[in-house]
Amino acid sequence: MSKNIAQMIDHTLLKPDAKLEELKILCSEAEKYQFASVCVNPTWVDYASSLLKETDVKVCTVIGFPLGANTPETKAFETKNAVEHGAQEIDMVINIGALKSGNIELVKKDIIAVCSAAKDKALVKVIIETCLLTDKEKTQACEIAKNAGADYVKTSTGFSTGGATIEDVALMRKAVGQELGVKASGGVRSLDDVKKMIEAGATRIGASSGVAIVQGLSSETDY
Repeated sequence: MSKNIAQMIDHTLLKPDAKLEELKILCSEAEKYQFASVCVNPTWVDYASSLLKETDVKVCTVIGFPLGANTPETKAFETKNAVEHGAQEIDMVINIGALKSGNIELVKKDIIAVCSAAKDKALVKVIIETCLLTDKEKTQACEIAKNAGADYVKTSTGFSTGGATIEDVALMRKAVGQELGVKASGGVRSLDDVKKMIEAGATRIGASSGVAIVQGLSSETDY
């Protein structure tokens, strides 16, 4: 079962001062524990891809991160560039301000631009930054992402005022049904956290504590 859980984890290193040696360790850990992916900043995509090319571990990167306030055209270019360098999964941040202003067309255009740039080349996960939204806005963001062709909706960047909650994951799962994945990210640090997120409807976990989580699994037999 620990292997199954590991394959749901995006092993993440997005801090701005991450060093090359830390990226190397991240990729080595991801290969060892068979995580779903490593999630790294765009500048490291090529390096991570070179280290993981003979493995089943995907390379994920972030677009419009962490504010989401870039233009759709910029996000599309970022996505295309990331894919060209080996990214197989894309975690994009929505235009949060546009959503809160009621500019649904811009939010939709933003997501479609990324989905189009990634089409048939990479999965797209849409970060809605739940801590900044009302429940109505969270539901609306999930519905827009679903209609725009995204593969997943994701709770958080981990760089704002809060991370994933059980309530938000459940709300997002209800909003997208079973057609899309739901990624819980931000503050997921323990086996207990992972269990709760999965029970609420998460199908992917974003965490910088993936190794500790999987090692915690090794001593448990009831999950």
